[in-house]
Amino acid sequence: MREVAVVTTSRADFGLLRPVRDLILAADDLRLRVLVGGTHLCPEFGLTADEVKEAGFTIDERVELILSGDSPTAICKSMGLAMIGFGEAIHRLSPHILLLLGDRFETLCAAAAAQVCRVPVGHVHGGETSEGAVDEAFRHAITKMSHLHFASCDTYRRRLLQLGERPERVFNVGALGVENIRKMTLMPRSQVMQVLGAPADRPLLLVTFHPVTLERATAANQFAELLTALDSFETHFILFTKANADTEGRVINQMSDRFAARNASRAAAVSSLGASTYLSAMSHADTVVGNSSSGLIEAPALRVPTVNIGDRQKGRVRAASVLDCEPDADSIVGALKRATSPSFRESLRDMTNPCEQPETAATIVHHLRSAPLEDILRKPFIDLPVSDP
Repeated sequence: MREVAVVTTSRADFGLLRPVRDLILAADDLRLRVLVGGTHLCPEFGLTADEVKEAGFTIDERVELILSGDSPTAICKSMGLAMIGFGEAIHRLSPHILLLLGDRFETLCAAAAAQVCRVPVGHVHGGETSEGAVDEAFRHAITKMSHLHFASCDTYRRRLLQLGERPERVFNVGALGVENIRKMTLMPRSQVMQVLGAPADRPLLLVTFHPVTLERATAANQFAELLTALDSFETHFILFTKANADTEGRVINQMSDRFAARNASRAAAVSSLGASTYLSAMSHADTVVGNSSSGLIEAPALRVPTVNIGDRQKGRVRAASVLDCEPDADSIVGALKRATSPSFRESLRDMTNPCEQPETAATIVHHLRSAPLEDILRKPFIDLPVSDP
């Protein structure tokens, strides 16, 4: 029986990876192991490890790694704890393969620990770019420490090949978030608004804004511009989902809390909604606003417009529903007015999502089950023809 250990460190990757975990758990020839760490174990971020247990998964290892600060030094110290914790956990479990998703610093540490422990890694969402975040470098580093690659579209698959990966180990499987939407029963609007404590007849703006971590001390100013822009949309109910444990993330969370407190009748700020409520809220939103990858991957699957602010997601493949704007109030207001117009929404009716493929989770599990693991740790670099400048 092949043991597959799945790492989850936040609300985001837990929801995305759930169908993969379900299929592994149901398989007769696979055994699921679950490693939980990061913000899952922090009350400040909703203590979402409880959601893992409530979903019926046994937590095999808990990796405590988040410190109370979010300065660059604190993040580096958290990375040191993550290396120690994941190294110990992976050594104890000794799975046949470790499955990771995304590009965060915790994920990088898990990949590095697996490399040292000689455990092969499967990586979901490699080959993507987010030029405004330190995660850009983390993602490509994880690729070089991974052995099976599950890209969300062909553009990203080709980029993985540019990174020297073996073609027979690189697969375009689509995005798990898109498949989740297709297979999930979403809540009706009345139920969503009741959960949020919002008036049922108010239009909804779903706001998620993260620090642009390659820039220095811009989070507060950029988020203040966004809040100024939102003041122009007084008829909307504004739902903030809070930032991750990134440098300056707490600044954004404090500002969203203060805005929600000042505007209690038309705003709320939450640490975690859970995948079902979050996607249900997104499906009923007038617009998704901010700089989260969900605005570029999941929102297009729902034909919901996205106002993408600034450079954090620069370089990602975009659907026609995504409107880019600068991180200043006037630019944000202009993009929001266009996004909320009936004509723009109507123009998305026949739009295609570049990150959609059939049976994403099943395809990932098929390769986790069938990939030959003998000698998989040896990775020859596949050179591509290069023309001199």
